[in-house]
Amino acid sequence: TMGRKSRRANKSSAPAAPGNSSTVAMATSALTNAAAAAAVSTSAPVVYTSDGPSDVELLQTTSPSLQAKLEQLTQLGIRNDRAGFVQQFVPLDLSADDAAGYLQDLTTHPEADGQWTNLVAEISALRSGQGVNRIEGDQIHKCTFYFTHPLIPNCDREVTFCCSNGEWRAEG
Repeated sequence: TMGRKSRRANKSSAPAAPGNSSTVAMATSALTNAAAAAAVSTSAPVVYTSDGPSDVELLQTTSPSLQAKLEQLTQLGIRNDRAGFVQQFVPLDLSADDAAGYLQDLTTHPEADGQWTNLVAEISALRSGQGVNRIEGDQIHKCTFYFTHPLIPNCDREVTFCCSNGEWRAEG
């Protein structure tokens, strides 16, 4: 029926890596061909692109500047640019040492790849509106997204972004 989305993996997607097949298959089937080629590791981010009309309503921010920030963060995630992502994501008042520690957690920590995959999947979901249940705040200075984690079943999440001098960042 029109409007229903197939849950079958895209036949043109890259082959899944052993041990992480469902995450990689879901991620690569949603990425464009060019982005999929750039994100061939087992920690490829999940990106939700439109496949046409659907009966699922997507809830996105009404703020063009916050939507642009979410797009920027998603693109940094697709490119696996962890340093660039952290630089654009963390609160402006976070110390350089704390930001470096966060980047280290996302790059060298034993669970870094899983944390990175989950973080990029969450940001991508917020960008597309996939799984977003409600948005609170004036969306000028503050915006809180309430959503279902795109990779972890039955996991409800909440992420707040604050805008200072025109720059949106995650709330500490």
